[in-house]
Amino acid sequence: MDTGQLGNFLSSDHLPLLLSAAAILLALGTILFTASARRRHREELTTLRERADTLWREVDEFRVAQFNRTGESGSSPHMSSLFDEARYRTEKEAYDKLWPQVWHLYERLGMFLRAVEAGEASGELRLEARHAALEARNLLNRNRPFCSDVVDGLATRLIDTEIKAHLAACQHLDLLKDVSNTSSSHDRRVLQDKCHSLHEGDARDLINQLASTIRERSIRNS
Repeated sequence: MDTGQLGNFLSSDHLPLLLSAAAILLALGTILFTASARRRHREELTTLRERADTLWREVDEFRVAQFNRTGESGSSPHMSSLFDEARYRTEKEAYDKLWPQVWHLYERLGMFLRAVEAGEASGELRLEARHAALEARNLLNRNRPFCSDVVDGLATRLIDTEIKAHLAACQHLDLLKDVSNTSSSHDRRVLQDKCHSLHEGDARDLINQLASTIRERSIRNS
C-alpha cells in the first residue's frame, strides 16, 4: 500500500475502527500488567504470612522443651525466674496485640497503593489505610512500655513510613482530580515512584526486621 492509499485508508471510515482496536489493545495490556503485579504481591504476602504464623509456633515449641528440661532436672523455681516469666508474658502480650495491627496496616496500604496505580476506585481503601495507621500508632503508644527498644524503634519507623506512602498516594490522587493543576506527568510519576519505594522497599524491609526481632526477643527471653 503506497502513501496515497494509506492516507485514504486513514481518512476513511476505518479510522474510528483503528482507534477502537488500539484502545482495546491498550486496555488488555493494562489488565494483564495489573493482574501480574497483583499475583506477585499475593505471593509475597503469602510468604510474609507464613513467616508470621511460624513466629509464635516456634516460641511455643521452645518453651515446651524448656519446661520439660526444667521438670527433669527437678530444680525449684527462684524469684528471678518468676520475674523473668512475668516479664516475658507481658512483653509477649504486647507483641500479640501489636503485630496483627501492624500487619493489617501493611496489607491495607498495599491494597490502596495498588488501586491508585491501576486507576481504580480507592476512596474506601484510602480511609481503611488511614484508620489502620492511626490504630497502629495508638496501639504502639499504649504498649510501648512493654516492648523492647528495638521493637519499639522498628514499629515506629514502619508506621511512619507507611503514613508517608499514604500521604504521597493521596497527593497523587489530588493531582489527578484537579483538572486545573499545571503539574506534569513527570510530577505524578515521581509521586508514584515515591509510594512504591516507601511501601515496597523501606516498609517491607522494616516489617521483615520487626518479625525477626520479635522472634529473637521471644526465644531469648523464654
